[in-house]
Amino acid sequence: MTPPTSRTWARRGTTPVIRVRGRSQRRFSIAALCCYKPGERSRLVYRPKRHTDHKSSGRKSFAWTEYRDLLIAAHQQLGGPIVLVWDNLNVHKDRRMRAFIDAHDWITAYHLPPYAPDLNPVEGIWSILRRTSQANTAFTDPDHLIRRLRHGLRQIQYRSDIIDGCLTGTGLTLTTPRLQGQ
Repeated sequence: MTPPTSRTWARRGTTPVIRVRGRSQRRFSIAALCCYKPGERSRLVYRPKRHTDHKSSGRKSFAWTEYRDLLIAAHQQLGGPIVLVWDNLNVHKDRRMRAFIDAHDWITAYHLPPYAPDLNPVEGIWSILRRTSQANTAFTDPDHLIRRLRHGLRQIQYRSDIIDGCLTGTGLTLTTPRLQGQ
């Protein structure tokens, strides 16, 4: 991962430089849910994954089964029904994922319009993560990267005001005039 850069300092007249040797072919993915419930603190449920076989034509992202497992874990953790507002990632629209959602009455899914990252609160989480715990860091090895990712996500997880701010930044609200049927 090429380190994201943010503001830094250097002696007057010299440009700060972050040297990074080579590029790693290792790949990581993170799936996250911003969870909101009126009257309760907001939560962030996430799962990082290291892809070990991506060079040998292995999968380079989360499979639908891993999203399914994340939803089941979130349901158990939150103790209530889930209304998903998902972007148009192909795995989110997979027929097996749709069959799983249709088979469970505790989950309802809505899809955002195509190319609308400004309506997705999780995009705000990624932006904050890159600007805080990931900024100006040259990772020494994959374990260093995953430790920093987990640490940054944990910091965000304990700050429900940040998660609320990501929802506010989208312009979406938690209240609807009436419940919508499927």
